[in-house]
Amino acid sequence: MPEEKKKVLIVEDDPFIRDIYHVKFSQEGFEVFLADNGIEALKKMEQSVPDIILLDIIMPYMDGMETLKNIKSRDEWKKIPIIMLTNISEKEKITESENYGIGDYLIKSHFTPSEVVQKVKALLAL
Repeated sequence: MPEEKKKVLIVEDDPFIRDIYHVKFSQEGFEVFLADNGIEALKKMEQSVPDIILLDIIMPYMDGMETLKNIKSRDEWKKIPIIMLTNISEKEKITESENYGIGDYLIKSHFTPSEVVQKVKALLAL
């Protein structure tokens, strides 16, 4: 029986960045789910629980910090590893998100999509 694909939820409002990560994770054998804001992400999670989440901070309707708080407040979701993938390098945001037990905090401009995939694989111990 083939091994089940790991599911990654990419929550990113920039269609260009979202597409780049969609392609990269698909090529690496992940099942990819996309959301362009926190509200959409939570709806997707009701339908299919991801193995890991890449979460942007600046998004319309519900930003990444609100989304993070929502996810971590639910027993069935709080153990899902989350990587904050953002361009915000403010110490307060980093500290606040770390207080919620995130897996990593990556500044988009500092990492290539391939490096982000490697971080995800390491977090999932693949």
